[in-house]
Amino acid sequence: MWQTVEKPVHRGKWRKFFGKEYFILKRKWNWIRNHHSFAQKRVQTRLEHEYMSHKSMLLRPLKDVDMILQYNKVKNLELAIGHINGILIRPGETFSIWKLVGRPTKSKGYLDGLTLENGQIGRGIGGGLCQLGNLLYWMALHSPLEISERWRHGFDVFPDINRSIPFACGATLSYNYVDLQLRNSTQQDFVIELWLDKSHLNGRITSNLASDFTYQVLETDHQIQQQWWGGYTRHNRIWKETTHKVTGDQTINLVTENNAIMTYNPLLEAQTMSSNKS
Repeated sequence: MWQTVEKPVHRGKWRKFFGKEYFILKRKWNWIRNHHSFAQKRVQTRLEHEYMSHKSMLLRPLKDVDMILQYNKVKNLELAIGHINGILIRPGETFSIWKLVGRPTKSKGYLDGLTLENGQIGRGIGGGLCQLGNLLYWMALHSPLEISERWRHGFDVFPDINRSIPFACGATLSYNYVDLQLRNSTQQDFVIELWLDKSHLNGRITSNLASDFTYQVLETDHQIQQQWWGGYTRHNRIWKETTHKVTGDQTINLVTENNAIMTYNPLLEAQTMSSNKS
């Protein structure tokens, strides 16, 4: 399965700025027109039946990345989950990260965190919130919630180190038009819980009704290719396997096909990891 990925195009500073503001205004207009379809009510208690829980490490030593950006990320996550924890998603409603969190600004207490733009590591106010998108997306894949909007990471920036889930099972975020949205097309309620402990970002999805199904995420067709322009790209397909608890009947549906530009040389990285183990 050969996938051709074009070399990234670098756009000018002002073109990126005005383009971003245009899409932000366009998304805000969409919010106004569809205000009543978004989940807004928050509750204090969890629902009885747990569908999925997950946690991700807060601080990871990353090559050439100032650790202060990760400490700042923890603060940014704390502020953001304060707007989401306990959100009730009723039948017919759509959960949106940015509709609840709002624009991360310095005046709201957000700090400079790690950002990625065209595969380049940088810093920006509210940086690091993609970890929240990653966690919520992974949990949603193990529930009946429909993923109505998700943007994949276009670059593979960091080598696999202690990876516990398949490559590219995350969701990138950029206020407000690069969002993660989950639609509740069932006849039951769901609640999302989020909290921080000393080492992890934690999440849980619960419902008022027990599930008749189990969910598993599968990866196929993983490969690394060298493109005509010299860079390396990484590819895979992600599938969702749904199994009825009583009958054992299964359905397997394609969730997404990922194609990401690698910002490191996979051959050199493999040699480095091998040397470190020996």
